[in-house]
This record gives sequence, structure tokens and C-alpha cells, in this order.
Amino acid sequence: MKFSFKNIISNFEEIGSGVFLIITTTLVLLNVFLRYFLNMGIIWSEEVATGCFVWSVFLGSAACYKRKMHVGVDMIIRKFSTPVQNKINFILYIILLVINGSLTLIAIQYLKVSARKPTPVLGISSAFISSSIFVSFLLMTIYTIVFLIKDIKVVLKDKNGGAQ
Repeated sequence: MKFSFKNIISNFEEIGSGVFLIITTTLVLLNVFLRYFLNMGIIWSEEVATGCFVWSVFLGSAACYKRKMHVGVDMIIRKFSTPVQNKINFILYIILLVINGSLTLIAIQYLKVSARKPTPVLGISSAFISSSIFVSFLLMTIYTIVFLIKDIKVVLKDKNGGAQ
């Protein structure tokens, strides 16, 4: 992969998830080493590692959603003709838009509550960790809208007999 601004922006979920996973792994391994060999540890490492892991999971799930990599059962849908499959996919994306949009709104409410709660060790706002939920579902909502627009074009193309 070429390192360009466009590639970084188009893959920022994967890059962010990877960076947070590297930080998590590094902190955990470092803390294990320090505790096992030097009988000391980094007090804040567990809290930071947990927060980074949460960010990694939610950004990773948004990246999988963007690439349509989540597990799905489409065995029955594949039995239909392509135009029917396109219509079913359109309906599914409408449902996913409602679900992801609702979860985004719930994440906002959760973020407001967690903003007032400090983390136990560092004492920073829990919103730094909880915002990963909001970011993830907001991205999934945006990607659902993109998928819907593409599906609308496909359904309209099928309806018009292939001519646009």
C-alpha cells in the first residue's frame, strides 16, 4: 500500500485500530515484564491498555462494516434473482440505517453520562474511552447511507431495464 494522504484517510479506521492494538499489546507486555522480572509495574498501564483496546475493537468493527466483512447469512437471499437480491439488500440497509442511527443516538446519551465519570487511576473523563462507541456507530451510520445510495442507483437501474 502506498503511503499517501488519500490512502491514510480512506483507511483511517484500520490504521487507528492497528495503532491502538499496538499500544495495548506494548503496554501489557511491558507491564508483564516489569512485574515478573523487576517486581514493579506501571500503575496506569492497565487503564490505558483497556481504553486503547476498546478503541481498537470499535474502530475495527467500523472498518469491517465499511468493507462488508461482518459475518452474514445470505444463503437464502442468493437463491433469488439479482433484481430481487438488490431490493432485499435495499430493505436490509434501511433497517441497518435505523439500527445504526439509533445506536449513534444512544451512544451520545452514554457519552454525556460518562463525561462526568472520571477513570479510577488517571482521573480523566471516561468520555475519552466512551467516545469510541459514538465514533464507531456514527461511521457505520454514514457507511449505511453510502451503501443505501449505491443500492438506490442499482435498484433504479434494474427498474429501468439497465438504462439510466
